[in-house]
Amino acid sequence: MKTNIQRSYPVVVHDRLQVLGHPFFHVYLVRGTNASALIEMGVSATADTVVGQLAALNIRPDYLIIGHPHVDHINGLPALREAFPEAYVIAGAGAPEFLSHPRTGPSLVHDDQFMTAFLKDKGIVNSRPPIATGPLLGDDTLIKGEGDVIDLGGMTLEFLVTKGHSPGNLAVHIPELRTLMVSDSLGYYLTCQRFFSIYFTGYADYMETIDRLASLRPQIVAPAHQAFFQGGADVVKALDLARQEAETMKKKILAHPGDDDRIIEEIFKEFYRDELLIYSRENIIGCCRLLLRRSREA
Repeated sequence: MKTNIQRSYPVVVHDRLQVLGHPFFHVYLVRGTNASALIEMGVSATADTVVGQLAALNIRPDYLIIGHPHVDHINGLPALREAFPEAYVIAGAGAPEFLSHPRTGPSLVHDDQFMTAFLKDKGIVNSRPPIATGPLLGDDTLIKGEGDVIDLGGMTLEFLVTKGHSPGNLAVHIPELRTLMVSDSLGYYLTCQRFFSIYFTGYADYMETIDRLASLRPQIVAPAHQAFFQGGADVVKALDLARQEAETMKKKILAHPGDDDRIIEEIFKEFYRDELLIYSRENIIGCCRLLLRRSREA
């Protein structure tokens, strides 16, 4: 399976679609004749890079679209809101409630600090300090649901509610480009050509989402991390891989003879390497704990 993994950004996928940010965090710019949109917000340490890339393109986005309200998809929002106060913020139903939970804000702050330090150590320099408080979505946020549409002028953004990974999870379909922005709906892609399956809110919903995305027969599938998949055969392979990884994860967990701590430890040791090192140990252990719970519920 070929993947488009780039080290030089922005990446031009189409004259109406570019990838901003850097390999760890993709922020997608979609341009119509009347308006433009950013899809995915990244982390705070990504925001100034994205603002600079947009300035070089002489673009001020009209919409800031949140894939879902996890740390690596929401923490860049405060800085992007500050840079583009006229832009409409769009989220999925359930995202404001998730962010307002008492435990969410401290977790977002902690993880943003960890990621900022990681990126600095990797030489991805950013002068912006980590966020001090967790982002919140107010009454000015537009909540989009299944079938809602934004016309950018020749480019249509169709919103899909994609369950299984997170509250407020949205995919964006661009029919003119046969493109799907899937956020983390297929899992977290690793450059060793694996997906870390992340069915945090439900295994059955997660698998149903993968099948539904496949049914649209996209030519481009754009996750939020590391790579995008382009061309019918490679898109099919990516979707099949995401499905297989989730099936394998569930079977492995349910067949494991050990206790919960041993199961979590083995999943953690298998996946906590390479690109996932940008997340804290506590974060990934928490992910493994959720996978254990959802597998048993399934």
